[in-house]
Amino acid sequence: MGRARLAELHGVSTSYEPAPGRTVQVPEDTVVAVLAALGVDASTPRSVREALDRHDGRRRDRLLPPCVVVRPGKAPRLSLPEGTALRVRPEDGAPHARGRAGGRGLAAARDLWGEGPSTRGAREDGALTADTHAKGALTAGAYAKGALAGGAPTKSPLTAAILADGVLTEDATADGLLTALAALPPGAHTLLAEAPDGRRATAPLIVAPDRMPLYPARSHGFLVQLYSLLSARSWGMGDLGDLADLAAWSGRALGAGFVQINPLHAAVPGTPAAPTDPSPYRPSSRRFPDPVHLRIEDVPEYAQLRGPARERADRLLEAAAALRTAVLREGALIDRDAVWALKREALELVRTVPLSPGRRAAYCDFLAERGQALEDHALWCALAETHGPEWRAWPGGLADPRSAGTARARAEHLDRTDFHCWLAWLTDTQLAAAQRAAREAGMGIGLVHDLAVGVHPSGADAWALQDVFASGMSIGAPPDAFNSRGQDWGLPPWRPDALAATGYAPYRDLLSGLLRHAGALRIDHVMGLFRLWWVPEGREPTEGCYVRYDAEAMLGTLALEAHRAGAVVIGEDLGTVEPGVREELERRGVLGTSVMWFERNYNGAGAARPLSPAEWRADCLATVTTHDLPSTAARLTGDHVELRHRLGLLSRPLEEERAADAVEVAEWLELLGRLGLLPEGPGDEEAAVKAVHRFLLRTPARMVGVWLPDAVGDRRPQNLPGTWDQYPNWRLPIADAEGRPMSLEELVASPRLRALMEEVARLARGPSGDTGHPPGRG
Repeated sequence: MGRARLAELHGVSTSYEPAPGRTVQVPEDTVVAVLAALGVDASTPRSVREALDRHDGRRRDRLLPPCVVVRPGKAPRLSLPEGTALRVRPEDGAPHARGRAGGRGLAAARDLWGEGPSTRGAREDGALTADTHAKGALTAGAYAKGALAGGAPTKSPLTAAILADGVLTEDATADGLLTALAALPPGAHTLLAEAPDGRRATAPLIVAPDRMPLYPARSHGFLVQLYSLLSARSWGMGDLGDLADLAAWSGRALGAGFVQINPLHAAVPGTPAAPTDPSPYRPSSRRFPDPVHLRIEDVPEYAQLRGPARERADRLLEAAAALRTAVLREGALIDRDAVWALKREALELVRTVPLSPGRRAAYCDFLAERGQALEDHALWCALAETHGPEWRAWPGGLADPRSAGTARARAEHLDRTDFHCWLAWLTDTQLAAAQRAAREAGMGIGLVHDLAVGVHPSGADAWALQDVFASGMSIGAPPDAFNSRGQDWGLPPWRPDALAATGYAPYRDLLSGLLRHAGALRIDHVMGLFRLWWVPEGREPTEGCYVRYDAEAMLGTLALEAHRAGAVVIGEDLGTVEPGVREELERRGVLGTSVMWFERNYNGAGAARPLSPAEWRADCLATVTTHDLPSTAARLTGDHVELRHRLGLLSRPLEEERAADAVEVAEWLELLGRLGLLPEGPGDEEAAVKAVHRFLLRTPARMVGVWLPDAVGDRRPQNLPGTWDQYPNWRLPIADAEGRPMSLEELVASPRLRALMEEVARLARGPSGDTGHPPGRG
């Protein structure tokens, strides 16, 4: 019981339910290993008792929790001695709000949050603000535009409870004050407490909006893996110039509102013995994009190359054209390392051209803005050039980013560190240009970036942020009906205790970086904001356990950064989802992900039937397929079953798989026909692809995404889960129905794509011609 209680106190689950009504106990040694990764020794009964005593003592003695999160209608749970003085140090340096813990009443707080008459009509844009009294006492009269204002206190029930010197009357309590603090501008502030006995404490105070921003109208757009989108100017894989072109064209010509892309995170660089992992979901860093996505010719200094440098750049351009031709015309796979080798050499040439004064100033601003995170990332890249990417094997104390040896290395590698900082800046400027192109083309959302669930254990983030990652642990998934062995993704998880101790600063910095040039953010495995399956190193995925995170803090941090960026948030919530999670995400304004083939009623008796359009949720991104699933043409024809059979991936005989797949497709086609969405009749693949998208547009979904390869009949999946070298995952260009690769220019000219997207645009506008958010119709 002692170990179980200790595990519960640290958010470590000792059992799980792989199916309703079936409970599996977690092995004891797994619990011990996971607690050890959280800095808790639970190896013996004595160590368990000592750990419990330490935990109880810390909880008894501390004034404030590690991090305090408040939002409208949700005050934190605090237990403070009477007479404890509280102050707030706002992140913008505004005057402190002050008060004391009294003994009674939350009436003032209830009035502030709209449970009384004083706040009716007071909120103009959904953001609460607060006035400060001339002597520093917090008042709550202003509900203006999100800035902490100074001036005379406003008459309100809360104001009446606060004296001019900032001391609460006995009719107010600390919880009441903290509720009032949520009327501060959203931000990452600091809460300070001083008890009557002289004890003092500080804690990060995250003031979060209640919900994520939502785009007010229905929007449709493309989903694409950027590397697969090659144009006549690509250097062997799709780049940020291609992204800007796709966004500009689809926004202007098709009325598209967004383009969702794969994660552009920096990859762990390859070596002669091991090429770069092409998966965008196992990055070195999620904080910075990979410069392999740069359009070299769009770097302004490229045009200034002269003499031998220009001659060499021209030869590199010819080599890049050969790579592009090999992929588009000769059946070659996308070779990320070959592309980067050419681009890196070209960028070394471009760097010899001095920046103009204005460009130099912009670069310096970027360095100052990204600060230590950028310096650490760039230094890791420089050290990886010398010692290889496996930082645990680096010599001279370099495995510790704060060691004396690493400090010396910073001085010794200044030039290479600056090179990688410069690459990050160039990539950032081209991302900004792509988002600008999208918005100028009329896109309401623009770029939808993708946040991978974790980082590579050998990468830059795992090196620079060792204190907040759990050593010796990997994220995965427990056994379920689809995978009896569970999954181990090889990605170290955040430590929830370390995140809280930092006020979620690493998570905030990650989000703010991703949202710099985004209209929306997709979060892979969004359930990880609530809990993650941890697998101890050396154990099977079946021997893992769930570790809980503070979902209130994780969602609050996400809401804060999304509001700062004005960005929509989409959660990938496919697969096994804990009860209540989807409901909480919906309450907080996180859109879900609804894939047509999975949208069935699993609650009734018998086989699960496809959901009618009216039964779909509205707050979602609706798609027919994703990068991890068969293309729509392959699904309709059964080609995906044949592919899995050839690769030995089927779990039952081929004929059984064919039959089951045919039944599933027939059920959907029957529903489409019954709804009048397939007027062309059966047997027409292109018409069926149109029909499934007509279906999506009849649902109430806020966002409707078209997988770009579907628009031209591509049959090949971009990723086939369960394979490694058996299938060319993440290395295929977009191709037509016959498997011929297509350039961006050919995609734009495709009659099949045009016909589908013109119909999508027409149906998205609705009968009134606008892009409103129609109700579902069955």
